[in-house]
Amino acid sequence: MSRDVVKAVEEKYPETAQEFKANLDRMYETFCSKMWDYGSHNIALGRDLSNIYNKKRSLNGIWFRSNDKMSRIENLLERSDVAVNEPLTDSYLDLANYSVIAMVVDADKWGK
Repeated sequence: MSRDVVKAVEEKYPETAQEFKANLDRMYETFCSKMWDYGSHNIALGRDLSNIYNKKRSLNGIWFRSNDKMSRIENLLERSDVAVNEPLTDSYLDLANYSVIAMVVDADKWGK
């Protein structure tokens, strides 16, 4: 992607760009916090991801967790009387992080 496009978007939509970057920082902080707490084994399912079958199982696990988050988001949007302990933004952060984690797994860089 051209640096010119980034500059143009940042100039045309400064608040949107700033908020997007702030959320990327929050995503990374959330990722690091959870990686520190859980390590890489939960995503790898305790298996060697150099094996294609294990890698596919890991990606399916990420899909499953993402689906749970989507269901949670749907529930939070439909009902106002639920989830006093986890704000909607936390589910968005988790879902975004699962997407990036899937790309890291797919690139064979998970846990390295």
